[in-house]
Amino acid sequence: MSTPAVALSRIDSAFAADVREGLAREGQKELPSSWLYDDVGSALFEAITCLPEYGLTRAEERILSAHAHEIANAIWKPACVIELGSGSGGKTSHILKAVGAHQPDLRYCPIDVSAAALRACAKALAPFAEVRPVEASYLAGLSQAVRWRRPHEHLLVLFLGSTIGNFARPDAIDFLSVVGKHMRSGDSLLLGADLVKPVERLILAYDDPTGVTSAFNKNLLGRVNVVLGAGFDLRLFDHEARYNVVAQRIEMHLRARVGHSVSIPEADCTIHFQAGETIWTESCHKYRLEELDAMAESCGFRADARWVDPDWPFAEMLWVKP
Repeated sequence: MSTPAVALSRIDSAFAADVREGLAREGQKELPSSWLYDDVGSALFEAITCLPEYGLTRAEERILSAHAHEIANAIWKPACVIELGSGSGGKTSHILKAVGAHQPDLRYCPIDVSAAALRACAKALAPFAEVRPVEASYLAGLSQAVRWRRPHEHLLVLFLGSTIGNFARPDAIDFLSVVGKHMRSGDSLLLGADLVKPVERLILAYDDPTGVTSAFNKNLLGRVNVVLGAGFDLRLFDHEARYNVVAQRIEMHLRARVGHSVSIPEADCTIHFQAGETIWTESCHKYRLEELDAMAESCGFRADARWVDPDWPFAEMLWVKP
C-alpha cells in the first residue's frame, strides 16, 4: 500500500514556489538566500561565525559589548525589543541586559524561520527578558510581534549581522521602508551593516579553507531534496564566492561540475543544468558610511548614531522614526 501524499506546510509551499521560479528562470538560476537558514543551515552559519576568516560577527559582538549601554540610553523607553532573523540570539544578550537595567518587565520577540534556532534563543535569553518567539519570515513575524506592544511602549527593532546585505540595494530600501511603516514616532531600528574592505579579505571570509561555508551553501540543495523530494547530488556542485566590484557585493554560487538534470517532484518541475552553470544563492552587499546615512532618510528614518569597529570595518547604525 502506498503512503498517502502529505500536503506541504505554508512555509514549504512558499519554498516550493521559490525553487520552481528561481531554478526555471531563463539565464541566471537563483534561490533566495533566506532559505539557506533551515535548522542545519542555521547551525552551520553559527559555525561560520566562529571561523578566524569571518570577522563580521566578532566585530559586531565587540560593538554591542562595548556600547550596549549607550544604545540603551539612546532609545525611548520603556521598550519592547523585536529582532528580525534572531538565529540563536548570541549577541542580543548585551542589548537586553542594557535595556533591561531600566525596565525589569522587558519583553523580547525573536523572529526566525528556524524553530531550532528559536528554541536555543529562548533558552539563552530567558534570564534577561520575557521571550515570545515567532516562527515566521521577517515581515510576517513583525506584523505579529507589533501587536504585542503595550500602549505606552516604544519599539526597538534589531536587524543585526549585516543581514540587510543580503538584499539588493533597491530591495533593501523597500524592505526597511516597510519595516518603518510598522513603527511609530520615537521607535528605533538598530541596523548592522558590513563595510567595504579589501577584496582578498572578503573572499576568504566567504570561501574558508575548512569548507564550512561550502557546506552551508550546499545544504540548500539538501533542503530541496528533503522537503521537495528532489534528486540533487551535492557532489556535482562546487561552492564559489566572487566579488562584484561595481555592485560592492560578495556573490555565493553553486556551480554544476557536469551537465545533468534534476527532478523536483513537490515543485512539479525538472531542472536542466549545463556544465559550469551556477545557482546564485546569496548576495552580501558591503556599504560605505555615507551611503547608510542617505539610506536612513530614504527609508523614512533619522540616522541618530553609529558605532564602527576598526579591526573589521563594520557599522552598527541607530535609526529613529521621526
